[in-house]
Amino acid sequence: MSTTTVTPLTTAAAETLVAAARAAAEAAGVAVSVTVLDAGGHLLAYRRDDRAVLISGETSTRKAYTALQLNAPTADLVDLVKPEGPFHSLTTALDRPLLFIAGGVPVHDRDGHLIGALGVGGGAPAQDHAFATTALTAL
Repeated sequence: MSTTTVTPLTTAAAETLVAAARAAAEAAGVAVSVTVLDAGGHLLAYRRDDRAVLISGETSTRKAYTALQLNAPTADLVDLVKPEGPFHSLTTALDRPLLFIAGGVPVHDRDGHLIGALGVGGGAPAQDHAFATTALTAL
C-alpha cells in the first residue's frame, strides 16, 4: 500500500496569492476583494481593498468555495447552471454558499492535488477570473 503526502497550502503561499491578485487588479484600476481557502474550505487569507464594493468580500469567498468544492474554475461552471444547463438546480439544491460567477479558481500543488482555492470579487466577472488566474502563476 502506498501513501501520498500532500503538502497543504501555507499561509505564506496564500498571502502571495492575495498580493498577486491585488497587483493584477490594481494594474487594471479595479478595486477587489481576494479570498484564499485551504483544502478544507477554511479561510487562510483575505483582503478587501478600501474602495472595493462591500459585497465583493462575500462574492470572493463564495467563488473560492465553489471552485474548491467542484475543483473547477467558476468561469467554467457558469453555463452548466443556466436554466438549460445540466446542473441548473445545483444553485438551489444545496444549502451551501456556492456562487457561479467567474473569479474563483482551484489551487493545485505541483502533483495536481487540490490544496485550496482563490476567489476574486469586485470587477467584472472576466476581470476577476483574469486576476485570479494571474495570481496562480505567482506560486
